Amino acid sequence: MMLLDIRDLHVEFPSQGGTLHAVDGVSLRLEEGEVLGIVGESGSGKSVTMMALMGLIGWPGRVRAEHLRFAGRDLLGISDRARRGLVGKDIAMIFQEPTTSLNPCFTIGWQLMETLRLHLRLDKRAAKKRAIDLLEQVGIPAASTRLSSYPHQLSGGMNQRVMIAMAIACNPRLLIADEPTTALDVTIQAQILDLLRTLQKERGMGLVLITHNMGVVSEMAQRVAVMYAGQLMEERGVDELFAMPQHPYTAALLAALPERSTGEQRLATIAGVVPGVHDRPAGCLFAPRCAYATPHSHAVRPELREWLGGQVRCHYPLGDRERDAHRMRDGGQVVEFVR
Repeated sequence: MMLLDIRDLHVEFPSQGGTLHAVDGVSLRLEEGEVLGIVGESGSGKSVTMMALMGLIGWPGRVRAEHLRFAGRDLLGISDRARRGLVGKDIAMIFQEPTTSLNPCFTIGWQLMETLRLHLRLDKRAAKKRAIDLLEQVGIPAASTRLSSYPHQLSGGMNQRVMIAMAIACNPRLLIADEPTTALDVTIQAQILDLLRTLQKERGMGLVLITHNMGVVSEMAQRVAVMYAGQLMEERGVDELFAMPQHPYTAALLAALPERSTGEQRLATIAGVVPGVHDRPAGCLFAPRCAYATPHSHAVRPELREWLGGQVRCHYPLGDRERDAHRMRDGGQVVEFVR
């Protein structure tokens, strides 16, 4: 069953200097119980895409789309009241910084039980019992005593577990994890990822995992969406993407992985930065940083198209046997691709 269907999503932030296209025509789909990884550099639009789904884009941001559907229900036209009943219950999100996502003025127990009372209509006694059960499920020791703790009294890893407990409190059908391990040390990162993997399998939730870490995606996701400058550059199954990336940006991200280095030379990097309001290219958004770009790439923006069992936004996909001939026709030079 189709759980999430985003078609031609745009999120724009107007300013005196121009309009920032934070999300530019993104389309994504997620099946019930599927795990989708969304990767890309900071500024690629990963988090903003999911915040638009959650209804968290504030003024002066503008959201428009052909449709934005969850379980067949279009989220663009629903009332604020209907959205509040949906978000936190059927759709939940874990944010990057648990210490800033939790309210420092209230105890862990109060914040967790508030979610249960609002969405499940539990009385105080039942909510407290359920809160203790949830903290135990996410691996917090002495759960009953932690209910009276404030966020600043817990470690970053513990606070992240509390955030996960709040997110799964109402058995959501879709869980969005936005860089859930960014602020944690390596050992705690592994524990949090194992916890998310276990919870997703046990509950059959759809999971969208937003991350910079390609290694995490390879272990957790079934499909991967690669975003750059607000656009979807490539989307395909995780095994196929890691074995044979089709977009030069995807290939560059994979080449920069430390585990792929033999140690004989410096790690690969991607020169330049993600374009902003004033330097957004007319053609392919990645062209200024791409070794394979041609005059045609700089002038004409490629469309997202079906390619080798997935999708790619590139005039010259790396798996195209005629790509060198096409590039030479468009004024490019032959560049050896090293994986």
